[in-house]
Amino acid sequence: MTAAQKRRSNQAPRSGAAATVNPARRAGGRPGRAFPPVRELSEQRRAGAAVLTLSRPERRNSMSEAMLGALHGAILAAGQDGGVRAIVIAAEGSVFSAGHDLSELSHHRTDADGGRAFFARVMRRCAAMMTAIVACPKPVIAAVEGAALAAGCQLVATCDLAVASTNARFCTPGVNIGLFCSTPMVALSRNVPRKRAMEMLLLGDMLPAEPAMEYGLVNRVVPAGAALPAALELAERIAALPAATLAMGKRAFYRQLELPLGEAYAYAGEVMVANMLDAEAAEGIDAFLAKRAPIWPR
Repeated sequence: MTAAQKRRSNQAPRSGAAATVNPARRAGGRPGRAFPPVRELSEQRRAGAAVLTLSRPERRNSMSEAMLGALHGAILAAGQDGGVRAIVIAAEGSVFSAGHDLSELSHHRTDADGGRAFFARVMRRCAAMMTAIVACPKPVIAAVEGAALAAGCQLVATCDLAVASTNARFCTPGVNIGLFCSTPMVALSRNVPRKRAMEMLLLGDMLPAEPAMEYGLVNRVVPAGAALPAALELAERIAALPAATLAMGKRAFYRQLELPLGEAYAYAGEVMVANMLDAEAAEGIDAFLAKRAPIWPR
């Protein structure tokens, strides 16, 4: 293969084409670790949305270090892409995600430090990926078919919106194997009432889709096989809305949650002022007063 052919083969595919993500290239990692890069994630563009599909069905879409790096890199890239208005996270196979790759983690128990450095690195990568979802200026929607376990449940809880099919199940079962789901707890406890979260964490029971919606873990429950189409419908509606306003609102939503009430109102007031001065608000209000459809700046 010539140098020019190699460069072309490394370029991203055109919109609508599936892409195999090289986690080392996407997330700045180095190849040649104990578990070499494999096909972890596929990407497509549909109706203004970047669809990121977990692609390890043979491993129940468990979140290996490579998977975490690939997903993190893809979220960062989509967040910076002007052609992407929303991100949808889906999965191949019958399991959305079984959580961390326990085989990979156990493999590193033979390291000189008993695996400490590797375990810490994986937890940092997981936290960085989850934080990237929250920090992403584009809304991120989970489309859940099958079980979302441990860090898979954490991923669903971290997304801004979640659509689950009737065959979806949610569980934080770490307590059953002596590994409390402490990091999934961070996202879970910010999505569902405290006692519901503690019940899931302490008992590790499987939660069906309908109760998960009642808990507030997911927004909607749809028939089996319909989670991705329903998530794409939400993404299409989002794509028609003013992008800068959505980004500003999402950032403010998560920030004010962590503030005391008075500080939250003060901060939200500052955001409203900045929003009022933005071109999107000017156009939207003018259109409303003139009784016409807004033309959002692009």
